[in-house]
Amino acid sequence: MDTSFELKVVDVVEETAEAHSISFEVPAGVEEQFRYKPGQFLTLAVPSEQTGVAARCYSLSSSPHEQPERLTVTVKRTEGGYASNWICDHVRPGSTLRVLPPSGIFTPASLDADLLLLAGGSGITPIMSITRTALAAGSGRIVLVFANRDESSVIFARELAELAAAHPDRLRVVHWLESLQGLPTPEQLRALVADHLEHDLFTCGPAPFMRAVIAAAKELGLPRERRHQEKFVSLGGNPFGDAVPGPVDAEGEDAAAAAPTAEEPAAEEPGVRGPVRLEVELDGETHRFDDWDPRQRLLDFLESRGVKAPYSCREGECSACAVRLLEGEVSMQRNDVLDDEDLADGIRLGCQSLPAAEVVRVTYS
Repeated sequence: MDTSFELKVVDVVEETAEAHSISFEVPAGVEEQFRYKPGQFLTLAVPSEQTGVAARCYSLSSSPHEQPERLTVTVKRTEGGYASNWICDHVRPGSTLRVLPPSGIFTPASLDADLLLLAGGSGITPIMSITRTALAAGSGRIVLVFANRDESSVIFARELAELAAAHPDRLRVVHWLESLQGLPTPEQLRALVADHLEHDLFTCGPAPFMRAVIAAAKELGLPRERRHQEKFVSLGGNPFGDAVPGPVDAEGEDAAAAAPTAEEPAAEEPGVRGPVRLEVELDGETHRFDDWDPRQRLLDFLESRGVKAPYSCREGECSACAVRLLEGEVSMQRNDVLDDEDLADGIRLGCQSLPAAEVVRVTYS
């Protein structure tokens, strides 16, 4: 089911030689669908001659508390990557793109919490959204550690300096440049985290960087509920419903050849018999059902009942549809993004979940 909207580009800012910020105007009448939380992402349909569309997720760098009618994503070129280079080369003010509503769970539970934010390269994008929003609408202290290759590759350098100057009692920005300091070592990351164990930690960037940050936090005993890392990956499936995207290369962008149509995973034998009782908490409302078919995935069932549950890829490749189990159990047909710690914490992918108990309660918050 295609739930995308045509959004007009109203501004393009060249942040660095490799990164552009693209601002979209939300049309009248769909403001509610595009209401978002800091740290979430948009899924864009990038035109492709080979596959019709390449679906790509890009984090929002804007704040919902500043200009809620304007959404901005920041896109950094990836060497050999089709979608990121097409956007930077072709998207201009006046362009239109098909966009799915905001998704993602990489967002603070409270804007008043003290935050330790660690970003690497373009991982600054959702971190910037969180920083802007927490400063505008929260009261906590923020320490932002930003690792980059060199000074010329620092996205948002001027704005970060301006924000730190405007909020000296609340925001501290620490730049880490590989050209001067080398790559941060596990010992150095532990030292950075050790000074802020009372903060909620959010990290986004290259996978090795995030793994090292989370490993340091675990070693220091930072509780699981206060450790957060961005989970979405480039999509191999197509949520826009009209063309099959090409294969994804190691850099998370399109390879040259087109992929055959992906087959729908075979439905597993249901773990329970008969209809399942389901309770879902979403956007402050509780939905109750007594007839969840054990052969139907959670997302599909909710859509069939008119519940607008979040999703992006529908393929188990991102966390946009993630729920947390409150009671019962589900089985996932596919999972390319949640790790063992996520699963132990009760997080499941709604687009891949079949009931494995007679009563299931989940929350999207």
